[in-house]
Amino acid sequence: MEFFKNPNIDFLGKKWYFLAFSLVFSIAGIFSMLFWHGVPLGVDFRGGTLVYVKFAHSPDDNGVRAAMDRAGLHNARIQRYGAPGNNEVLVALDINETSEQALDKGKTQIINALESNAPAGKVDLNNASSLVVTNFLMDKDPLHAGTDANQRYTALGQAIVAYRDKTKGGVLSSLEELRGTVDASTLAALQDDFYLSDFGVRNVEIVGPQVGKQLQTQAKLAVLYSLAGMLVYLWFRFELIYGVAAVVTVFHDTLITVGAFSLINKEISLTVIAAILTLIGYSNNDTIVVFDRIRENIKLLRRERLADIVNKSINQTLSRTILTAGLTFLTVLALYLFGGEVLHGFSFALVIGILIGTYSSIAIAAPILVAYQDWRSDRGKRPISMPVEAGKKAAEKAKA
Repeated sequence: MEFFKNPNIDFLGKKWYFLAFSLVFSIAGIFSMLFWHGVPLGVDFRGGTLVYVKFAHSPDDNGVRAAMDRAGLHNARIQRYGAPGNNEVLVALDINETSEQALDKGKTQIINALESNAPAGKVDLNNASSLVVTNFLMDKDPLHAGTDANQRYTALGQAIVAYRDKTKGGVLSSLEELRGTVDASTLAALQDDFYLSDFGVRNVEIVGPQVGKQLQTQAKLAVLYSLAGMLVYLWFRFELIYGVAAVVTVFHDTLITVGAFSLINKEISLTVIAAILTLIGYSNNDTIVVFDRIRENIKLLRRERLADIVNKSINQTLSRTILTAGLTFLTVLALYLFGGEVLHGFSFALVIGILIGTYSSIAIAAPILVAYQDWRSDRGKRPISMPVEAGKKAAEKAKA
């Protein structure tokens, strides 16, 4: 399938426009990383506490953030996750402790921040543990259980919490919902001493600072190893200059992608690193397709200038590039629009990466080859990928 019939676009003639475009976005990203937002690392890398909260209604992000500020949690990050109808929010706190006390501390801080109108003397059943419910029932003894009170109320407390978490998704809207799970006397006792907030803390996770730093190091090494492996592969497959051009191109793509995250102050998580590694492979594959066609045409069109050969090669692979990149872009765009908040960073990196990776294969990698060949010609050396005898004739012709 071809989108273009014998295209003849002078891509190299527009190289200065491409260079200006790349410089603008690269410098903007660098300035943002150095002076504005820095590199916005997620909790995976910087360490901290993740608190998963479910609301009974659609949460107001600004209201949640204002509640965090009033409680003194000024650096808390609020992020929706899951399906919109689930009303779930992820709150990231800068608590870098790794003990059990840190888990309770993070949960308590969120509950205290969000419970602004808690009735005095009552316990929030949506955030009470089964142990708290069991101890309350043991004290009240609404069933007059006698000697087997411990066993009966332990089972009853676990049943109440299990109904709340598994059947109602972690949040009860009314204590009447427990009718059928507990008897009337137990329900009356619960109504006297418990109330229901409009949220429930579902889970608390901790990433220690040491683990975060280790993940940072591993992420950097993963990117560097992939670039080095690509350079070596292209060195043996083509020539060293092809590998250098591809590495410069992929570095350009990665810089612009990370710069985009910095410009919009969007956190970089482990899934974003996975997307960047995917981008490196995708951009490299697209670049190799163009390089392979250039190498074939150099052998067939020995009398033509390298710039003309490169232009012809790009035009010959243009339909393939548009088809492959277009379909891939539509896929990651759908993932970005409908994949949910958890995949938002991953899909955003791919959306930017597919666009920049396709552009750089044409606008960055190919001009580097031509610029290198022009530099070698000025020094009287053999042009790239040209047989030795032809190179000697070209050198003699240049001297003459």
